[in-house]
Amino acid sequence: MDRLEIKRANDMHVHLRQDDMLAQVLPHTISQCAHALVMPNITPAVLTADDLVAYRQSILALLPDGSTFKPLMTFKVAPTTSPAEITKLKAQGAVAGKLYPEGVTTNSEGGVTDFKALYPVYEAMQEAGLVLCLHGEMPGVFSLDRESKFLAVLRDIASRFADLRIVLEHATTAEAIACVKELPANVACTLTVHHLYLTLDDVIGDRLNPHAFCKPVAKRPEDRDALVAAALSGNSKFFLGSDSAPHTVANKECDCGAAGVYTAPVLLPALLELFEKHCKLELLEAFTSGFAAKFYGLPEHKETIVLVQKSWTVPEQYGDDKSGLSVKPFLAGKTLRWQVG
Repeated sequence: MDRLEIKRANDMHVHLRQDDMLAQVLPHTISQCAHALVMPNITPAVLTADDLVAYRQSILALLPDGSTFKPLMTFKVAPTTSPAEITKLKAQGAVAGKLYPEGVTTNSEGGVTDFKALYPVYEAMQEAGLVLCLHGEMPGVFSLDRESKFLAVLRDIASRFADLRIVLEHATTAEAIACVKELPANVACTLTVHHLYLTLDDVIGDRLNPHAFCKPVAKRPEDRDALVAAALSGNSKFFLGSDSAPHTVANKECDCGAAGVYTAPVLLPALLELFEKHCKLELLEAFTSGFAAKFYGLPEHKETIVLVQKSWTVPEQYGDDKSGLSVKPFLAGKTLRWQVG
């Protein structure tokens, strides 16, 4: 086979940033995706209905004529979020709220420390039909254990709000995969491209690779294998959320490097190689599009994308050094067998 046509992806976790960086990275997402769930941790964060409208408009203004791409907007669930604001956010087209524990990732300052204090917000989201997306790491815990310690929070919210759709974002451990499987159907999980490829050795093994550093950090080989097995399982609880997170080379290669891996340019080619390697190509479209559409209740789309078997080398970077916007993509310098046709 040298050609594959599938539905355009639904990327249910992507960072598009803002201003000049937004203009630079957006084309990579819209070239492969029909929908993308846009994260709200810009500066300042998307907290209110007015914030959401303004951010969505900044994205739509950059779409080329005739584009059918639809950004799915989210808001940051913060300690100050009120049930009344949830109603306003829903009215302005919010699809989900993203909960960031305090200080666990980029722009998560002012995040949540008391998860139970937000029960009224979860209730309002449940009534509004909004999805609660969780960055599943417990603050103040040893870095490799943060996801495991957070699973108790996930279990608590899921048990108390049976009709609230919940997504554990970017799972990294075998324990998290098992937890999502055992919880009811209202709980799902996104898997990233890079966590399906990386282990902690790729970050700090033979030498430090800041461009493979993300939050949550990649874990052990057996954890990575559990993620791959979940992606290839055909279980509709597990679907694509790339967590593509561009940071400039300067902000990655410094003494306090930013967490995030920029996977948008290689999104479908890298996934196709993985599914092909494991002889599971028949499940690729469901993982990248169908399962997410069902869980989020997205309108069915018919737009397809063609991938062709033609080797290409992933560029070392995108963007101009002079502008200060150069970004190193995932798998930079590597040769991939498939590319967008």
